[in-house]
Amino acid sequence: MAFLGARARCSAAAAAKVAQRRRLAEDARGPPSPPGSQRAVLYVHWPYCEKRCSYCNFNKYIPRGVDEAAVRRCLVTEAQTLLRLSGVRRVESVFFGGGTPSLASPHTVAAVLEAVAQATHLPADSEVTLEANPTSAPGSRLAAFRAAGVNRLSVGLQSLDDTELQLLGRTHSASDALQTLAEARRLFPGRVSVDLMLGLPAQQVGPWLGQLRELLRHCDDHVSLYQLSLERGTALFTQVQRGTLPAPDPELAAEMYQEGRAVLREAGFRQYEVSNFARNGALSTHNWTYWQCGQYLGVGPGAHGRFVPQGAGSHTREARIQTLEPDNWMKEVMLFGHGTRKRVPLGELELLEEVLAMGLRTDVGITHQHWQQFEPPLTLWDVFGTSREVKMLLEQGLLLLDHRGLRCSWEGLAVLDSLLLDLLSQLQDTWWQRTPSPVPGG
Repeated sequence: MAFLGARARCSAAAAAKVAQRRRLAEDARGPPSPPGSQRAVLYVHWPYCEKRCSYCNFNKYIPRGVDEAAVRRCLVTEAQTLLRLSGVRRVESVFFGGGTPSLASPHTVAAVLEAVAQATHLPADSEVTLEANPTSAPGSRLAAFRAAGVNRLSVGLQSLDDTELQLLGRTHSASDALQTLAEARRLFPGRVSVDLMLGLPAQQVGPWLGQLRELLRHCDDHVSLYQLSLERGTALFTQVQRGTLPAPDPELAAEMYQEGRAVLREAGFRQYEVSNFARNGALSTHNWTYWQCGQYLGVGPGAHGRFVPQGAGSHTREARIQTLEPDNWMKEVMLFGHGTRKRVPLGELELLEEVLAMGLRTDVGITHQHWQQFEPPLTLWDVFGTSREVKMLLEQGLLLLDHRGLRCSWEGLAVLDSLLLDLLSQLQDTWWQRTPSPVPGG
C-alpha cells in the first residue's frame, strides 16, 4: 500500500465526491444546539495492522485478506444504529483509530463520515482525526484522506532511534517518520500530533531527551508522551520475563517524563493532560470529550462507548463494548445492526468516580460547574473540603481546591495515580456516609 495506483486514485476521487456531498448535507442541515445528552463524539475502530508491534496488546488483527467493502458496510450500519439508539443529534468530532486506520481506503473514511452527516448534524469544521503509521501513509495517500474529510493526523512515530524502533517491532525507520511528518504538516498545517514513547528497556535519559529535542525541530503543535507499559502476552513482555531484555527502570522513566515535560513547557507547549501537550491552541477536542466524561459512541470491533440509550424512559448512562473479533462482529452487525457485546449501566457513584479520575488528568481539573452537570447529591466541598488526607495534599502543593474547583498542580499532575487512590477512597466514603444503603443492614 505504499503508493496510490490507478484503482486507489479512483477511490480517492470517489472519496472526495462523498466528502463533498457530506459538506452540502451539513450546510443544508443548519447548526442546531441540542442539550448535552444529545451531543457526542464518535470513535471508529479499524482493527487491522500490517504486523503486531512487540509491545502492543490492543484489539488488532493481521489479516490474510480483508473484504474492505464488507467492513465498510458494517461500520456504516453500526454508526447509523448507535446514533439512532443514542438519540444523538450532533457529533462534535470523529476519531479513526486502530489498528492502523491509514491502511483503510479513503473511501471507507468518507463513507462513514457521510453516514454520520446524514443521520445527525456533523459540523463542517468538526475535528476528524486519523491515526497513521509512517509506512502506510505516503504523501499521496494522506492527500486522499484529506479529500475524504480528515482534517487532523495522529502519527505513530514512537521513537527517532532505529534500534528502538526495531525493538518495538515498528515497520518504519526514523527517516521514514520524519519524512511522513513533514508531508503531514504540509497537508494538515497546525493539526498534526506525534507520539513519543519513554521508559523502554535499556533506554537512558540523555539520549531520549536528545530525541525529544530533535522532534521539536520537526513537529507541529501537538505531542503525546507515553510510557511503555509491559503487557502480558506481548513479545516484549516475554523477552523481559526470559531475561533477554532488561526490565524498564521506573525511576529512569519518571525522570524522562519530568525532564520531558519541562523541555516541552520551555518550547511553549501547555501540558493540558497527563500525556498530552499542545501549543497555539492545538488541543485534541475529541480526547478532551473523554476527559470531560462527555458521551462517546464506539463503532467497530472492540470499540468502547459511553452514552444514554433513548427509549423506555432511560436516563442511565451505559458503558458499552463491541464484539472483539472482526468476523464475529460483522456477523452481529449484519444480523442486529450493531455488534454490542456488553452493556453495563453506570450507577451515580460510578459515574462520579469516572468524572473525578478523568477530569483530574487535565490541567483544568474539575470545576464546580462541571461537577454539578452530573447532578450529584454532594458538592466538591462536601466530598473533599474537610478531608485530612486532602488537606495534606493541599499543603504539599500537589492539589488545589478553591472557588474554581479541584485540580492538580504542575507537580501533582506527574503523580496523579498515587493521588487518585486517596481521592477515590474519599469520594466513596463520603458517598456511603451521606447516602442510605440500598441493602438492609448496609
